[in-house]
Amino acid sequence: MKITVLSLFPEYFEPLLRTSIIKRAKEKDLFEFETVNFREFTKEKHGHVDDTPYGGGAGMVLSCQPILDALKSVRTPRSKVILLTPQGDVFQQKMALDLSKEEHLIFLCGHYEGFDERIRDYVDLQVSIGDFVLTGGEGACMVICDAILRLIPGVIKQESSHDDSFSNGLLEYPQYTKPPVYEGKAVPEVLLSGHHANIAKYRHEQALIKTAKNRPDLLNDLDLSEQDQKVVDSILKNK
Repeated sequence: MKITVLSLFPEYFEPLLRTSIIKRAKEKDLFEFETVNFREFTKEKHGHVDDTPYGGGAGMVLSCQPILDALKSVRTPRSKVILLTPQGDVFQQKMALDLSKEEHLIFLCGHYEGFDERIRDYVDLQVSIGDFVLTGGEGACMVICDAILRLIPGVIKQESSHDDSFSNGLLEYPQYTKPPVYEGKAVPEVLLSGHHANIAKYRHEQALIKTAKNRPDLLNDLDLSEQDQKVVDSILKNK
């Protein structure tokens, strides 16, 4: 996979590539990552990439010319272009999985008051990470890139992502490690039993319970078995 980020602040992404799992994956050449400063493409003699909005209003609006010329310089028939915007589809784990299978992702990171509306006509997907506004798209882009890159084969162990929250529609079941008892709080006995079928059943039920308690809205999209529905009904009744 190759990721290209169009941004006025390429330095924003340096920590992402120098840290932990993403750093090791980059060193193994499991993905390519490049940043393009679209200010370098402006034809405005003072280097401006924005202007005042038609109709008046506060702030400055990013212009079409430098962004679209920068986009043309990196786009190929196999590229998928993503605009980071609070008005976009909310980013979720399924979207991360779908995007991780793409050959080339291009992210457009805005700043200031936003984009000239006509820029939206040149993108394939508009994405938001939540109902709030950031100073620019770079923060959102890093979140999305992190979620996507960890799903690329070889970045982490494949089995590590199978039970992630949202991967199967549920929140992840509780996890424990040594010691078996800490300040009087014990690890559930079933996890110490070595009985894999019982452990799997326990973890599934705990994922249902955690989801019903914390994110019951997620259950609306699931086809629950009769037994699963009983577990959920019991939790919601006593919530």
